[in-house]
Order: sequence, then structure tokens, then C-alpha cells
Amino acid sequence: MAGRRRVSSVIVFLFLLVGAVITLFPIYMGVLNSLKTEGDMMNNILAIPRQLEFGNYSDAFEKTNFLRSLGNTVVVAATGLVGIILFSSMAGYKLSRTPGRLSTFLFNLFVLSMLIPFHSIMISLNRISMKLAVQGSTVGLGLIYIGLGVSMAIFLYHGFVKSIPRDLDEAAVIDGCGELRLFTTIIFPLLLPITTTVAILNLLWMWNDFLLPLLMLTDADQYTLLLSTNMLFGQYGNNDWSAILSSLVLTMLPVVILYLLLQKYILNGIAEGAVKG
Repeated sequence: MAGRRRVSSVIVFLFLLVGAVITLFPIYMGVLNSLKTEGDMMNNILAIPRQLEFGNYSDAFEKTNFLRSLGNTVVVAATGLVGIILFSSMAGYKLSRTPGRLSTFLFNLFVLSMLIPFHSIMISLNRISMKLAVQGSTVGLGLIYIGLGVSMAIFLYHGFVKSIPRDLDEAAVIDGCGELRLFTTIIFPLLLPITTTVAILNLLWMWNDFLLPLLMLTDADQYTLLLSTNMLFGQYGNNDWSAILSSLVLTMLPVVILYLLLQKYILNGIAEGAVKG
């Protein structure tokens, strides 16, 4: 049995190692070639740079108007995150604590909405956003992200709330605590692990999303980081690859650092929320 377990562990380790290499190789290539001249890149994309060209990053910083694009991306992500966490935590708590067919039906409705592909609703979503006058606004884009992101967040919060004893609710009510105060002062602080998970997962989604901002943002001054990077692609294949790769590295750096710092909370939150759901 011990020998079989060792063999199984080796197989799993090799499988994960191959998966990690496949996942990290494009990132490695992007960083490697962002430090090359255009000539060196076209000559051999796999070679180590003969000279580190950090000027590519300053060039990308200027061409994409990085600070403006970063500010737009932060506005979109902050609006979406605040709304998703606020509404999903309250909805997940209420649905979890309220037994009955209606509660079960509403929860299942949110779960089923997760199965609908975005491409099947994007045309209708675009028309609705135009009628509601939210198209072309970074705050409006954040509001759309709230509507698209609450389903998964409610699913995670709903499962996590089940790990919180109902005795806390009953003790607070006996002490005269209202439902809103009960949630804000007692329940919500206990939701910190799953809140961190929801925040990071949705931040990664909104930060790296390209299609929805492309549909909703009509002014180049409101472009997010990815849309500004996309403007570096020229017509007929005339692309400034040094600036493009440098811009992509700058774009992914903040969320990669944040993910590495909070990955423990992400994994714990997903495991507890999904299993108990």
C-alpha cells in the first residue's frame, strides 16, 4: 500500500508539474521577449536577451497612457467589487437562513444563471445598456459586472454561511439586535475568508476581461488597460511587439502580486463555500 501511494504521489506531482509548465510558459515568454529589441525578438523568440531593454516598458507606459488606463480599470473593478460583495453577501445570508420553497427556488435560479454563456446575451445586454445610458461609462461597466457576477458570489456565500452557527443569530436577536445590525456587526465579519475569495476571483475576471469593455466603452479616454494595449496592434500585421508585451506584463503585474499574497484565503474560501453549499 505504501508503495502504491508513493507511485500515485509521483504521478500526481508529475501531472501538476506539466500543468504548471504549460501555464507558466506563455508568461515566461512574454516577460523574456518584453526585454528584447524588435530585431532580437524576430530573430529568435526563445533566446535569452543579449541586452535588457527596459526602455520597452517606458515606451509602453507612454503609448498606452498607463496611468489613465489604470485609473479606468480601478474604477470599473472597484464599482463591480463593492456591488458584488454587498448584494451577494446579504442575499447569500438571507437565502441560507430562510428555509422554504421560495428560498430554494431563488437560490437555484441564481445557480442556473451561471450556466448561461455570455455570448448568448451580449447583444441584448448591449442594447439594454444603450437604453439605460450606461454604455460608454466606466461606472456603468462596473454596474454591469455586478449583475453578471452576483450569481457565483451568492453560491459561495450561501455555502459559507451554513458553517456559521445559528446560535449567534438567536443570541443577537435576544439581545435586541435587528436583522441589519446582526448582519453588519456579527455575520459579515465572519465572512472574511469567502469575501476575500469573491473579491480576488472577481477582480481577476474584471481586470483581465476584454470583450465586455470592448462592447461597452466607446471613448478611448475611458479604455481599460487591456483595451489600451489592444490599440498597439497595427493594421496589416504592423505590430509593435516590444511595447505590446511590455504593456501586458505591466497589466498583469498588480493582480499577480495580489493573488500571490492572498492565495491561501482564495483556496480556503472556495473549498469551504463550495463543499458546504
